[in-house]
Amino acid sequence: MFSHLEQNRGVLPLTSKGDIHPAILALGRKYSSGEVTGATARAVAMLMAFKQVVMDYSTPPDKMLSWDLDKRLRPMMQYLIDCRPHSVSMGNAHKALRNIIAKSPPSLPEEEAKASIVDKIKEFINTRITLAANEIAKNAITKIRDGDVILTYGRSSLVESVLVAAQQAKRGSFRVIIVDSRPGVEGRQLSETLSAEGIPCTYVLLTAISYIMREVTKVFIGASAMMSNGAVLSRVGTAVVAMMARSHNLPIMFCCETYKFCERVQLDSIVYNELGQPDDLISDASGGDVDEFKALPSLKLLNLRYDLTPIKYVTLVITEFGFLPPTSVPVLIREMTRREDKDEKY
Repeated sequence: MFSHLEQNRGVLPLTSKGDIHPAILALGRKYSSGEVTGATARAVAMLMAFKQVVMDYSTPPDKMLSWDLDKRLRPMMQYLIDCRPHSVSMGNAHKALRNIIAKSPPSLPEEEAKASIVDKIKEFINTRITLAANEIAKNAITKIRDGDVILTYGRSSLVESVLVAAQQAKRGSFRVIIVDSRPGVEGRQLSETLSAEGIPCTYVLLTAISYIMREVTKVFIGASAMMSNGAVLSRVGTAVVAMMARSHNLPIMFCCETYKFCERVQLDSIVYNELGQPDDLISDASGGDVDEFKALPSLKLLNLRYDLTPIKYVTLVITEFGFLPPTSVPVLIREMTRREDKDEKY
């Protein structure tokens, strides 16, 4: 069923190709090793690496900067994809970068053109990611009331900022239930951060969700991508959390920056997904030997990274532009696309 998905190859050896910038090589290894994870962190790291590429770039004689630089970036982006398939947010950020380069005036001196591109990369990170996250936090904390028991899954940097902002804004007394799962167990880091902020936390694994759901009043979850049909792509296990919350008639709110919105329609987690390292599923605590598991001919270790939450399990989408019902996602995508097309025609 998942044979069409390419298996993660782990850390790739450093390539000897001269067309890959050292910053891209270093970032690719961080992607492969899991040192840089999360849709936002990966997108920001990619843009910062490409910013360094632009700063070090020199236009060859008889070449146009916008055309040649775009050509130089293609194998670098492919290298990052080979290290780990890019997320929707990375794809959208890369598309924005290419648009920035394409709009660079041919008459502009090279140093000025490079400085302009670098400034616009910084502007994208600031407006579409950093400031967007701040606005989402401001919007989301209005949904938190005194006495709330908030459930979240894994660790989303965006949800983390929402909960910290709510605590600092003194939105009343609330506590957080962090549901986590192997092999990533990202919720451990979230529990440390929230505990340091003085937020009461309960940490449980996904297998215990049915027992703690009766205490919950609201669910806040981060999204890797919002599809145009209102479905949410996020870390594997999210759909289970959303379905369980729906069965208890709880509001399920997804926090998502609009740069993660995607025009693609997705109906399941099979056609598009990503495979993680199968060895990660075998815990050292179990005492099992990885080689022994691999030697079993009838056993296949399947480590999926994402799942899809259907629109009927999405109560609300919280963006930097405010609150959206999931049915309005395609409307916002259409408006953003129209605005981008208008900007390109100036």
